[in-house]
Amino acid sequence: MATESPARAGRGHLWLLLPACALAALWIAWRCLAPVDFLYPVFYDWLEIDTHIEEFGPQNRYKRGFEATSRDERMRLFSAIVTAIEDSGRGLESLQYRDPAGQPVDRLLRAPEVGHLQDVARLVDRARVAGWVAVGWCALHLLLIRMLGWRVPPFGRLMGASVAVTAAGIALVLVIGPKRVSSALHEWVFPPDHPWFFYYQDSLMSTMMKAPDLFGAIALALLALALAFYAALVCAARACSLASDQAG
Repeated sequence: MATESPARAGRGHLWLLLPACALAALWIAWRCLAPVDFLYPVFYDWLEIDTHIEEFGPQNRYKRGFEATSRDERMRLFSAIVTAIEDSGRGLESLQYRDPAGQPVDRLLRAPEVGHLQDVARLVDRARVAGWVAVGWCALHLLLIRMLGWRVPPFGRLMGASVAVTAAGIALVLVIGPKRVSSALHEWVFPPDHPWFFYYQDSLMSTMMKAPDLFGAIALALLALALAFYAALVCAARACSLASDQAG
């Protein structure tokens, strides 16, 4: 009976390793971007959100005076939203925006917006568990590769295949349409009776985020950083495999 060659022994473990690496990389990228508010100050200038606020702030049907807020005030508010989401949605309903003199004007978010962001916070809470489990599994998997001699193909081959899969996914999204994909994901992820789409005239949240443009920019930054962490994890796996070979 033929035996499996050493060069191919144990490669079935890659079906567990690579998805875990992808999830872990996404979560680590999220953890890196959250403390810097997902680069909102950079995208604020790049997407000309100040001009967007000047146009749609005065059109809001429920709030007044947001167009008069300063750049620093908008940075503070976005950071406060990120902090609240990271804290399971606590404090969203109490956020207030201030005029240039520092006097409170009104609450930033209406009840439907608070509800949506709390849904986002619950999603992040679930992702937190999955992300740390993936990180833990990657660490354990690397140890098993080193101890049991599981084979890992060359780094270039694995990354080439992974980049090809990622590119195919991006191409599919572009063919279907980013807005259609985003809408489908929102409808799938969030409860059907919870609103998630808000017109600029009804929502300061949508206005200050210039949705969906900001979300697209954040997604690209998250993907780029995640690919870097994914490459590092794959490189570590390959190094563990080579170290095992040398030790054997």
